[in-house]
Amino acid sequence: GVVREVKHTATGEHFALKTINKEKLDDHQMKYLEAECEVLKQVDEHPNIVKMHEIYDTPKKLHSVRELGTGGQLLERLASKGLYSEAMTAQCIRSIVDAIGYCHSRGVVHRDLKPENLLFDAQGYLKVVDFGFAKKITDRTWTLCGTPEYLAPEIITNKGHNLAVDWWAFGVLIFEMLFGQPPFCADDPMEIYQKILKNKVSWPSAL
Repeated sequence: GVVREVKHTATGEHFALKTINKEKLDDHQMKYLEAECEVLKQVDEHPNIVKMHEIYDTPKKLHSVRELGTGGQLLERLASKGLYSEAMTAQCIRSIVDAIGYCHSRGVVHRDLKPENLLFDAQGYLKVVDFGFAKKITDRTWTLCGTPEYLAPEIITNKGHNLAVDWWAFGVLIFEMLFGQPPFCADDPMEIYQKILKNKVSWPSAL
């Protein structure tokens, strides 16, 4: 999808407008898109989750009006500022824990927690975004999805996973903020999976 900053002509308020061409999506992708919108409407009342304001569905395109994150991605800050101090990491952790805990209280698992999916607002607080892999579950689910470096072992082994996979990804995220890289690194996703299953951590050479 294409995301643009737009302005409400009456109020002057700024929003993020995400537009997706439905004709370019297959049935599987459409399923995830519909699920994302539905799940986000159930959890976006939390201050650390990006708010979905409106959805406009046309025959060819789906437009969603969302809260605008003007502070940039956590990934961008890690790239530009380097490692986070323990104090800064702790501040970010509080926002993420509150948001993920809120999702879990409603039975929603995010399944793609990573720096690209964390945006800062104008006040410097983190917002969890991109619920494309999110799902409401009551027990376990078996879909293989997410980003290789952040996958919990039970997702890789396809033995069924639950809400706990978000806390695994959360631990990976803390490691990356403190050390500048995820704990399980490789060029080949299959090699990453093997490292995760064997708990073979890639410690930065500086350590």
